[in-house]
Amino acid sequence: MKLIYTISAPSGTGKSTLCKAILKEIPELSFSVSYTTRLQRDKEINGVDYNFVSHAEFQSMLDMEQFSEYEDVHGQFYGTLKSILEDSIMKGNPLLLELDVKGAMAIKELYPEQTLSIFVKPPSEDVLRLRLEGRGTDDKVLIKKRLTRIHMELEYGKMFDVSFINDDLETAIKELKHIILIELKGKIHEY
Repeated sequence: MKLIYTISAPSGTGKSTLCKAILKEIPELSFSVSYTTRLQRDKEINGVDYNFVSHAEFQSMLDMEQFSEYEDVHGQFYGTLKSILEDSIMKGNPLLLELDVKGAMAIKELYPEQTLSIFVKPPSEDVLRLRLEGRGTDDKVLIKKRLTRIHMELEYGKMFDVSFINDDLETAIKELKHIILIELKGKIHEY
């Protein structure tokens, strides 16, 4: 049975929304709150959505080798604490992580027997652009940066254990729930 479930997707694909929904659907899952140096958005809660830290604090944690993975995404750092992953594995508690594609592959490399990597694909690049513009959290320059990463992220997506398209939120939630519950029940998945 896999205990670590990584969820990755291009920005705007809905991975945060899917993670929040699946945590309500599968109460035995815990969420690993990543550390980041990016600014906190209006509706985000420190310690719930992310642990927001300064660049200096992040660098100090990096120097003390506290992260199992970290990435520089658009000039902002994101990282996952080793202690959270190791505690989850030791106690046998399933853990959900929302990561960029490189972070997910780093976790899979470190914990190959315990990790199921899940990639969420956007319906199309046009839909993704509309979603990014519609959420109103990024300026045009950052949206353009996010869109330039899509092709790299989609290539990485081919390395994930499981993938599906988020074209309809309710369908995507059901798909994600199905994938995780099959693993939690210890069955072999065939996708």
